[in-house]
Amino acid sequence: MSLYLPIAEQSVEVWELVAVGGGIGVLSGIFGVGGGFLLTPLLIMLGIPPAVAVASGANQVMGSSVSGVFAHWRRGTVDVKMSIFLLLGGFVGSSLGVWLFALLKRLGQIDLVISLSYVGVLGAVGWLMLIESAAATWGIKTGKPPGKRHPHHSWHALPLRLKFPRSGLYISALLPVAVGALGGVLAAIMGVGGGFILVPLMIYVLGMPTAVVVGTSLFQMIFVTANVTVLQAYTTHTVDIPLAMILLAGGAVGAQLGARLGGSLPAERIRLLLALIVLAVCGEMAWGLFATPAETFSLAG
Repeated sequence: MSLYLPIAEQSVEVWELVAVGGGIGVLSGIFGVGGGFLLTPLLIMLGIPPAVAVASGANQVMGSSVSGVFAHWRRGTVDVKMSIFLLLGGFVGSSLGVWLFALLKRLGQIDLVISLSYVGVLGAVGWLMLIESAAATWGIKTGKPPGKRHPHHSWHALPLRLKFPRSGLYISALLPVAVGALGGVLAAIMGVGGGFILVPLMIYVLGMPTAVVVGTSLFQMIFVTANVTVLQAYTTHTVDIPLAMILLAGGAVGAQLGARLGGSLPAERIRLLLALIVLAVCGEMAWGLFATPAETFSLAG
Protein backbone atom coordinates (compact mmCIF):
# COMPACT_ATOMS: atom_id res chain seq x y z
CA MET A 1 0.00 0.00 0.00
CA SER A 2 1.41 3.36 -1.03
CA LEU A 3 1.22 6.52 1.05
CA TYR A 4 1.93 10.06 -0.11
CA LEU A 5 4.19 12.00 2.24
CA PRO A 6 3.27 15.70 1.92
CA ILE A 7 6.54 17.17 3.18
CA ALA A 8 8.81 14.66 1.45
CA GLU A 9 6.62 15.15 -1.66
CA GLN A 10 6.72 11.51 -2.72
CA SER A 11 4.87 8.22 -2.37
CA VAL A 12 6.35 5.37 -0.35
CA GLU A 13 5.31 1.85 0.51
CA VAL A 14 3.88 1.77 4.02
CA TRP A 15 5.30 -1.68 4.72
CA GLU A 16 8.81 -0.38 4.00
CA LEU A 17 8.44 2.38 6.59
CA VAL A 18 6.93 -0.04 9.10
CA ALA A 19 9.85 -2.42 8.49
CA VAL A 20 12.38 0.37 9.01
CA GLY A 21 10.66 1.58 12.18
CA GLY A 22 10.32 -1.99 13.45
CA GLY A 23 13.95 -2.76 12.64
CA ILE A 24 15.15 0.31 14.52
CA GLY A 25 12.90 -0.69 17.41
CA VAL A 26 14.44 -4.17 17.49
CA LEU A 27 17.93 -2.65 17.52
CA SER A 28 16.88 -0.30 20.32
CA GLY A 29 15.62 -3.22 22.38
CA ILE A 30 18.71 -5.36 21.76
CA PHE A 31 21.45 -2.75 21.99
CA GLY A 32 19.93 -0.15 24.30
CA VAL A 33 20.36 2.73 21.82
CA GLY A 34 17.86 5.24 20.47
CA GLY A 35 18.59 4.17 16.90
CA GLY A 36 18.44 7.63 15.38
CA PHE A 37 21.98 7.34 14.03
CA LEU A 38 20.81 4.39 11.92
CA LEU A 39 17.27 5.58 11.17
CA THR A 40 18.24 8.65 9.14
CA PRO A 41 20.67 6.80 6.81
CA LEU A 42 18.08 4.06 6.22
CA LEU A 43 15.42 6.64 5.32
CA ILE A 44 17.85 8.30 2.92
CA MET A 45 18.48 4.90 1.30
CA LEU A 46 14.71 4.58 0.79
CA GLY A 47 14.74 7.84 -1.15
CA ILE A 48 13.50 10.20 1.58
CA PRO A 49 15.19 13.62 1.18
CA PRO A 50 17.96 13.95 3.80
CA ALA A 51 16.51 17.16 5.27
CA VAL A 52 13.12 15.48 5.85
CA ALA A 53 14.77 12.30 7.17
CA VAL A 54 16.73 14.30 9.76
CA ALA A 55 13.81 16.40 11.01
CA SER A 56 11.32 13.51 11.13
CA GLY A 57 13.91 11.18 12.68
CA ALA A 58 14.41 13.57 15.60
CA ASN A 59 10.70 13.21 16.41
CA GLN A 60 11.01 9.41 16.42
CA VAL A 61 14.01 9.60 18.78
CA MET A 62 11.98 11.80 21.14
CA GLY A 63 9.21 9.19 21.32
CA SER A 64 11.57 6.28 21.97
CA SER A 65 13.42 8.28 24.65
CA VAL A 66 10.22 8.86 26.61
CA SER A 67 9.56 5.15 27.00
CA GLY A 68 13.16 4.49 28.02
CA VAL A 69 13.23 7.18 30.70
CA PHE A 70 10.30 5.66 32.63
CA ALA A 71 12.25 2.47 33.31
CA HIS A 72 15.37 4.35 34.39
CA TRP A 73 13.37 6.74 36.56
CA ARG A 74 11.84 3.83 38.48
CA ARG A 75 15.34 2.44 39.10
CA GLY A 76 16.63 5.82 40.28
CA THR A 77 19.30 6.03 37.57
CA VAL A 78 18.51 9.58 36.37
CA ASP A 79 20.68 12.45 37.64
CA VAL A 80 18.17 15.31 37.37
CA LYS A 81 20.62 18.02 38.46
CA MET A 82 23.15 16.94 35.84
CA SER A 83 20.33 16.79 33.25
CA ILE A 84 19.45 20.44 33.91
CA PHE A 85 22.94 21.60 32.92
CA LEU A 86 23.03 19.23 29.96
CA LEU A 87 19.69 20.72 28.87
CA LEU A 88 20.99 24.29 29.13
CA GLY A 89 23.70 23.42 26.66
CA GLY A 90 21.34 21.23 24.63
CA PHE A 91 18.83 24.02 24.02
CA VAL A 92 21.58 26.41 22.92
CA GLY A 93 23.24 23.78 20.72
CA SER A 94 20.01 22.58 19.13
CA SER A 95 18.85 26.15 18.40
CA LEU A 96 22.22 26.94 16.84
CA GLY A 97 22.10 23.66 14.91
CA VAL A 98 18.65 24.40 13.47
CA TRP A 99 19.84 27.86 12.39
CA LEU A 100 22.85 26.26 10.70
CA PHE A 101 20.57 23.62 9.16
CA ALA A 102 18.32 26.35 7.68
CA LEU A 103 21.34 28.25 6.35
CA LEU A 104 22.78 25.17 4.63
CA LYS A 105 19.33 24.35 3.23
CA ARG A 106 19.11 27.81 1.65
CA LEU A 107 22.59 27.36 0.19
CA GLY A 108 21.61 23.96 -1.23
CA GLN A 109 24.34 22.13 0.71
CA ILE A 110 22.35 20.45 3.49
CA ASP A 111 22.10 17.02 1.80
CA LEU A 112 25.86 16.84 1.29
CA VAL A 113 26.61 17.99 4.86
CA ILE A 114 24.23 15.40 6.33
CA SER A 115 25.78 12.58 4.30
CA LEU A 116 29.35 13.62 5.12
CA SER A 117 28.47 13.98 8.81
CA TYR A 118 27.07 10.47 8.94
CA VAL A 119 29.99 8.91 7.06
CA GLY A 120 32.51 10.59 9.37
CA VAL A 121 30.72 10.01 12.67
CA LEU A 122 29.49 6.48 11.94
CA GLY A 123 32.89 5.47 10.64
CA ALA A 124 34.70 6.71 13.75
CA VAL A 125 32.14 5.35 16.23
CA GLY A 126 31.79 2.00 14.45
CA TRP A 127 35.55 1.47 14.27
CA LEU A 128 36.08 2.29 17.96
CA MET A 129 33.19 0.02 18.95
CA LEU A 130 34.60 -2.78 16.80
CA ILE A 131 38.01 -2.56 18.46
CA GLU A 132 36.54 -2.48 21.97
CA SER A 133 34.02 -5.27 21.43
CA ALA A 134 36.53 -7.50 19.65
CA ALA A 135 38.99 -7.03 22.51
CA ALA A 136 36.30 -7.93 25.05
CA THR A 137 35.00 -10.92 23.03
CA TRP A 138 38.35 -12.58 22.37
CA GLY A 139 40.21 -11.36 25.44
CA ILE A 140 42.65 -9.16 23.52
CA LYS A 141 44.80 -6.98 25.75
CA THR A 142 44.37 -3.30 24.95
CA GLY A 143 47.54 -2.20 26.69
CA LYS A 144 45.73 0.21 29.01
CA PRO A 145 47.44 0.55 32.39
CA PRO A 146 45.44 -0.52 35.40
CA GLY A 147 44.00 2.27 37.48
CA LYS A 148 40.86 4.21 38.25
CA ARG A 149 38.10 3.75 35.75
CA HIS A 150 37.10 7.43 35.89
CA PRO A 151 40.20 9.44 36.90
CA HIS A 152 40.02 13.08 37.91
CA HIS A 153 41.05 15.32 35.00
CA SER A 154 42.36 18.86 35.05
CA TRP A 155 39.27 20.18 33.25
CA HIS A 156 37.11 19.13 36.21
CA ALA A 157 38.64 22.07 38.13
CA LEU A 158 37.31 24.74 35.75
CA PRO A 159 35.30 27.60 37.33
CA LEU A 160 31.73 27.22 38.65
CA ARG A 161 32.29 23.86 40.34
CA LEU A 162 29.17 22.21 41.73
CA LYS A 163 28.33 18.97 43.52
CA PHE A 164 26.27 16.36 41.69
CA PRO A 165 25.38 13.93 44.50
CA ARG A 166 23.58 11.35 42.34
CA SER A 167 26.67 10.96 40.14
CA GLY A 168 29.11 11.42 43.03
CA LEU A 169 30.90 14.28 41.24
CA TYR A 170 32.26 17.72 42.13
CA ILE A 171 33.07 19.30 38.77
CA SER A 172 32.68 22.52 36.80
CA ALA A 173 29.12 23.14 35.59
CA LEU A 174 30.63 24.37 32.32
CA LEU A 175 31.47 20.78 31.33
CA PRO A 176 27.92 19.36 31.17
CA VAL A 177 26.76 22.55 29.43
CA ALA A 178 29.44 22.07 26.74
CA VAL A 179 28.65 18.35 26.36
CA GLY A 180 24.92 19.11 26.09
CA ALA A 181 25.58 21.79 23.45
CA LEU A 182 27.44 19.27 21.29
CA GLY A 183 24.52 16.84 21.60
CA GLY A 184 22.10 19.61 20.61
CA VAL A 185 24.02 20.43 17.43
CA LEU A 186 24.11 16.72 16.51
CA ALA A 187 20.36 16.43 17.09
CA ALA A 188 19.66 19.31 14.72
CA ILE A 189 22.12 18.45 11.94
CA MET A 190 21.87 14.64 12.02
CA GLY A 191 18.40 13.98 13.47
CA VAL A 192 19.81 11.90 16.33
CA GLY A 193 19.49 12.05 20.09
CA GLY A 194 23.25 12.14 20.28
CA GLY A 195 23.46 9.30 22.79
CA PHE A 196 26.13 7.42 20.84
CA ILE A 197 28.37 10.49 21.27
CA LEU A 198 27.06 11.84 24.59
CA VAL A 199 27.30 8.58 26.54
CA PRO A 200 31.09 8.17 26.02
CA LEU A 201 31.61 11.88 26.78
CA MET A 202 29.53 11.65 29.96
CA ILE A 203 31.57 8.65 31.10
CA TYR A 204 35.10 9.68 30.12
CA VAL A 205 34.93 13.51 30.16
CA LEU A 206 32.44 14.20 32.95
CA GLY A 207 33.39 11.04 34.86
CA MET A 208 29.81 9.92 35.51
CA PRO A 209 29.20 6.33 36.67
CA THR A 210 27.87 4.12 33.88
CA ALA A 211 24.79 3.17 35.92
CA VAL A 212 23.31 6.69 35.69
CA VAL A 213 24.63 7.76 32.29
CA VAL A 214 22.00 6.15 30.04
CA GLY A 215 18.97 7.33 32.05
CA THR A 216 20.37 10.87 32.35
CA SER A 217 21.17 10.98 28.64
CA LEU A 218 17.67 9.83 27.69
CA PHE A 219 16.05 12.34 30.05
CA GLN A 220 17.74 15.37 28.47
CA MET A 221 17.32 13.84 25.01
CA ILE A 222 13.51 14.12 25.28
CA PHE A 223 13.57 17.90 25.62
CA VAL A 224 16.40 18.53 23.17
CA THR A 225 14.78 16.50 20.36
CA ALA A 226 11.40 18.11 21.15
CA ASN A 227 13.05 21.51 20.74
CA VAL A 228 14.62 20.39 17.46
CA THR A 229 11.30 19.05 16.15
CA VAL A 230 9.42 22.28 16.93
CA LEU A 231 12.16 24.51 15.50
CA GLN A 232 12.54 22.38 12.37
CA ALA A 233 8.78 22.39 11.77
CA TYR A 234 8.59 26.18 12.21
CA THR A 235 11.86 27.21 10.53
CA THR A 236 12.56 24.70 7.76
CA HIS A 237 9.15 22.96 7.38
CA THR A 238 10.82 19.54 7.05
CA VAL A 239 8.93 17.51 9.69
CA ASP A 240 6.70 14.96 7.93
CA ILE A 241 4.09 13.92 10.51
CA PRO A 242 2.73 10.82 8.66
CA LEU A 243 6.29 9.57 8.22
CA ALA A 244 7.14 10.10 11.88
CA MET A 245 3.94 8.42 13.11
CA ILE A 246 4.48 5.27 11.03
CA LEU A 247 8.07 5.00 12.22
CA LEU A 248 6.95 5.40 15.84
CA ALA A 249 4.32 2.67 15.48
CA GLY A 250 6.81 0.23 13.96
CA GLY A 251 9.43 1.12 16.55
CA ALA A 252 7.07 0.49 19.48
CA VAL A 253 6.41 -3.08 18.32
CA GLY A 254 10.01 -3.79 17.35
CA ALA A 255 11.37 -2.60 20.70
CA GLN A 256 9.39 -5.26 22.56
CA LEU A 257 10.78 -8.00 20.33
CA GLY A 258 14.31 -6.59 20.58
CA ALA A 259 14.17 -6.50 24.38
CA ARG A 260 13.41 -10.23 24.44
CA LEU A 261 16.13 -11.08 21.93
CA GLY A 262 18.71 -8.93 23.69
CA GLY A 263 18.39 -10.81 26.95
CA SER A 264 19.67 -14.02 25.36
CA LEU A 265 22.86 -12.56 23.81
CA PRO A 266 26.21 -11.91 25.56
CA ALA A 267 26.95 -8.19 26.00
CA GLU A 268 30.26 -8.40 24.09
CA ARG A 269 28.63 -10.10 21.10
CA ILE A 270 25.85 -7.49 21.11
CA ARG A 271 28.37 -4.64 20.90
CA LEU A 272 30.31 -6.44 18.18
CA LEU A 273 27.16 -6.95 16.10
CA LEU A 274 26.15 -3.30 16.54
CA ALA A 275 29.62 -2.17 15.44
CA LEU A 276 29.37 -4.26 12.26
CA ILE A 277 25.90 -2.84 11.51
CA VAL A 278 27.14 0.73 12.01
CA LEU A 279 30.12 0.16 9.71
CA ALA A 280 27.91 -1.46 7.06
CA VAL A 281 25.56 1.57 7.02
CA CYS A 282 28.59 3.89 6.92
CA GLY A 283 29.99 1.98 3.94
CA GLU A 284 26.70 2.16 2.07
CA MET A 285 26.45 5.94 2.59
CA ALA A 286 30.09 6.44 1.56
CA TRP A 287 29.46 4.41 -1.61
CA GLY A 288 26.48 6.62 -2.40
CA LEU A 289 28.67 9.71 -2.14
CA PHE A 290 31.41 8.52 -4.48
CA ALA A 291 29.69 6.05 -6.84
CA THR A 292 28.62 7.21 -10.31
CA PRO A 293 24.83 7.86 -10.34
CA ALA A 294 22.67 5.52 -12.42
CA GLU A 295 21.14 8.59 -14.10
CA THR A 296 23.34 11.60 -14.69
CA PHE A 297 21.97 15.04 -15.37
CA SER A 298 23.09 18.64 -15.30
CA LEU A 299 21.32 21.86 -14.34
CA ALA A 300 23.63 23.91 -16.54
CA GLY A 301 21.93 25.53 -19.47
